[in-house]
Amino acid sequence: MIPISEPLIGDNVLPLVRECLETGWISSAGRFIQEFERKWSSYCGTEYGVAVSSGTAALQVAVAALKLEPGSEIIMPSMTIISCAIAILEAGCIPVLVDCDPETWCMNLDEVESRLSPRTRAVMPVHLSGHPVDMRRLLPWASKHDVFIIEDAAEAHGAEVAGRRVGGLGDMGCFSFYANKIVTTGEGGMVVTNNRDLADRLRSLRNLCFGSDRRFFHIEIGHNYRLTNLQAAVGLAQAERVEVHIQRKRWMAACYRERLKDLSHVALPVEREWARNVYWMFGLVLDDGVSIEVAELARRLRGRGVDTRPFFLGMHEQPALRARNLFERERHPVSERLARRGFYVPSGLTLTESQIDFVCDAIRQELT
Repeated sequence: MIPISEPLIGDNVLPLVRECLETGWISSAGRFIQEFERKWSSYCGTEYGVAVSSGTAALQVAVAALKLEPGSEIIMPSMTIISCAIAILEAGCIPVLVDCDPETWCMNLDEVESRLSPRTRAVMPVHLSGHPVDMRRLLPWASKHDVFIIEDAAEAHGAEVAGRRVGGLGDMGCFSFYANKIVTTGEGGMVVTNNRDLADRLRSLRNLCFGSDRRFFHIEIGHNYRLTNLQAAVGLAQAERVEVHIQRKRWMAACYRERLKDLSHVALPVEREWARNVYWMFGLVLDDGVSIEVAELARRLRGRGVDTRPFFLGMHEQPALRARNLFERERHPVSERLARRGFYVPSGLTLTESQIDFVCDAIRQELT
């Protein structure tokens, strides 16, 4: 079975992990945490980095750090991971959805203006599957309306908009370092920012909001979202090779594109002229004229030894959110279509050219 994704762990990880084990610095203190935060924030073009236990945790502390009034609205795309909506809801705010672009699969910026209301306080662009949102349009819009920007760059490590890396473009940028990400710590995440006050608040929120001068004296409700020194050691070593990993992802995408470009009934990922797509995952979208359902195609490909993964189901179709009386009677047709017609093929950093050939041969045999 060719897996959907596998991490690439280099030899440079071992000395750092060994140091943690030999010195006993394996928990949420130790030099690698600060070094990883500095390394990653610098890579993103920001001054501060706050490491946390997951990408979901990053989103939660980022939204909470803004201290928004209950009932404030945050605009976000429908097609994304549910963590985005959870972070908004846990802060007492309301997620407001827009559909996605049919080609980049990122949020449709043409709809953002129409979703603006007197209660809008933030927007959450999600850089999906490696392709960035066009922040050249969103940044002036947010500034005009005095709206915060929380970037979700979990799937877009190193992606660029007009030469600037995502995550460092808004007020805060949130990252995941899950095992399938371009840079991994196994589990983990980080928020980057140029705002010192936000960075201080993020650090407090990840550490149970301890009082600054009194232990076990809590000034508000926080979380234990700390990253361990052991995980940070892995992340630091991974961050040193992020550009190598990205180049491998782009090579993988070029291989897939060359082999599948003549399948006229399958849409492949795009790269806008202003963007650097890092192709976190390589997705395919079946034309409506293809009779086979994605779930059945996935079953057949798995039978041939090829793993796949479906696209996200839109937030407006999620039972857990509908049960909260959210998004009643909303339709987001592009998100709905992509959820039903899109799927990812094996895209891990360990993927070989012969495996790509095997995957493409299997897809051709099922679709032609």
